[in-house]
Amino acid sequence: MTRRLLGTLYIQVLIGIVLGLLVGALWPETGAALKPLGDAFIKLIKMVIAPVIFCTVALGIAQMGDMKKFGRIGGKAIIYFEVVSTLALVIGLTVGEIVRPGAGFNIDPASLDPSVTASYVKRAHAESITDHLLNIIPDTFFSALTGGDLLQVLLVAILFGFACTKLGEAGRTVAGGLEKIVKVFFGIIHMVVRLAPIGAFGAMAFTIGRYGLASLLPLGTLVACFYITCLLFVAIVLGTIARLIGFSLWRFLSYIREELLITLGSSSSEPALPKMIEKLERLGAPPAVVGLVIPTGYSFNLDGTNIYITLAILFLAQATNTDLTAMQMVTILLVAMLTSKGASGVTGAGFVTLAATLSVVPAIPMVALATIVGIDRFMSECRAITNIIGNGVATLAVARWEKVLDIAQLQAELKRGPIAAEHKLV
Repeated sequence: MTRRLLGTLYIQVLIGIVLGLLVGALWPETGAALKPLGDAFIKLIKMVIAPVIFCTVALGIAQMGDMKKFGRIGGKAIIYFEVVSTLALVIGLTVGEIVRPGAGFNIDPASLDPSVTASYVKRAHAESITDHLLNIIPDTFFSALTGGDLLQVLLVAILFGFACTKLGEAGRTVAGGLEKIVKVFFGIIHMVVRLAPIGAFGAMAFTIGRYGLASLLPLGTLVACFYITCLLFVAIVLGTIARLIGFSLWRFLSYIREELLITLGSSSSEPALPKMIEKLERLGAPPAVVGLVIPTGYSFNLDGTNIYITLAILFLAQATNTDLTAMQMVTILLVAMLTSKGASGVTGAGFVTLAATLSVVPAIPMVALATIVGIDRFMSECRAITNIIGNGVATLAVARWEKVLDIAQLQAELKRGPIAAEHKLV
């Protein structure tokens, strides 16, 4: 029994995380030096993300053969994203006002080092909204597959899929080829994901070794408040949506436990993306819906990032004794609805988005960001986990809304659990 348990991937990832915590805490320099292990695993996974999304989306559209239906699915996804992500922003703002985690810090902005946050502030102001929209269009067809921007991949995949629907028999032949290609890439993913325990070990050892558990103590109230808020959001908001769809959220979380642990270990939701696509399809969501909702959600449906933005801004206002008017709070909410759409699933993007949102409230000194740089890495893990859960539920919700979700398959698969063979190393 013990040998069988140790053979499952999620247990191995959990062991890797615990060992990483111990190494980082006991031997900080060694832990910090293990960063390449985590980086290498993330790069290996990101290597196949673009082709998997391209093949999945293009194949789904080609097989669907109905552009109006695809447009309808996209429209419903955007509506869902706006409603749920705005709710996350409001929850973060509300909790920040009620709990007031920054009260009593009495931080003097003049005592802070502005160079600590200079790079984040520069990145936050590097692009206008117009630039961001134009960047969705890749320089070339193939640069979309190498640049790492999921929205660019989604754009070329949609165009490719639409073109296949216009070609008749030739298009169906191409779709058949894509179906075989995507199986090859999923085969690569199954091999790479076996390295997840090593990647999680290296990433966690680096985080603890570099920043130290001691850095959590002074700002522990904010970290605890954020984690509890995300937990409540998942349990209440996403749990309610899951019940309306017709499944148990807790069974769903158990079903994707490997992906959650990989996300926890790497502080990024991107390494778990390919396997999430595969599992959501196995749960009864059509490939076209999965391929459209998941990558789009990585830019438009980041629930954890949204909670973080409004909660962190209120923390900084309270910590610097800055009183915000009702109008300023409404402005923060409206601007965050836009800036949060530019964030991606990678580590650090949430902090850049926070800097961009904070810039619209001059009353709060931008240099105040320096107070939470040290703990941002610890909160990025919770952001990423909340984001990936939110996008998983969003995919099933849109499929249900479109009446293409196989409920019987969903419930049966959740009851059965992940296939045991996939958890074992060979």
